[in-house]
Amino acid sequence: MTDVNEFFIFFLGLIVGSFLNVCIHRIPRGGSIVTPGSLCPHCGKKIRWYENIPLISFVILRGRCSECGESISIRYPLIEGLSGIAFLGLFMRLGLNLSFVYYTIFVSSLIVISVIDLDHKIIPDVITLPGIIIGIIGAYVVPDITIKDSLFGVLLGGGILFLVAWGYYFLTGREGMGGGDIKLLAMIGAFLGWRAVPHVLFFAALSGALVGGSLILIKRGGRHTEI
Repeated sequence: MTDVNEFFIFFLGLIVGSFLNVCIHRIPRGGSIVTPGSLCPHCGKKIRWYENIPLISFVILRGRCSECGESISIRYPLIEGLSGIAFLGLFMRLGLNLSFVYYTIFVSSLIVISVIDLDHKIIPDVITLPGIIIGIIGAYVVPDITIKDSLFGVLLGGGILFLVAWGYYFLTGREGMGGGDIKLLAMIGAFLGWRAVPHVLFFAALSGALVGGSLILIKRGGRHTEI
């Protein structure tokens, strides 16, 4: 029975991942994530339900639109698979309860934000601002975090990056960090609590330094290259 439950949770994650692909494509363009249904990004053809089965349809169609024959990005099944693995991992750790729902919302939001940020260098308020509210409300019902931890996490996460952004602008006269980053860390603080904020900042700075340093070493970037 456990294997059956895990399969359904994984498949649920795949379905959510398919929806996340819609969000990633439409939110930066100001489109509705509800209507119309899934469309081919090349020819605009409506994708039939049996052409939209996560992972499976991509393999059957060999990664191409059945109408125009144009290639469909490998990113679509990768995001579906990532969501499925994330859901399964959370289920195996937490079980099927309110904490599972709470953290799947959080992880799904991070997936959408990460890909949009990679593509467009923006972090949409339409995700982070409701995310802050959901994180705080969720702290009332999940046992992993208290409302005080959540509220302090918002203040600490958003406050630290606000001071960093303000300090950088004051010293250099240039914007080094957008408001989206500030709201994102506030959202992370809302979901994970204030104790997680220093760890998030450390690993964010470490990964940024590794990527930035690598770009400088291979001469594909400089000190002011956006990451």
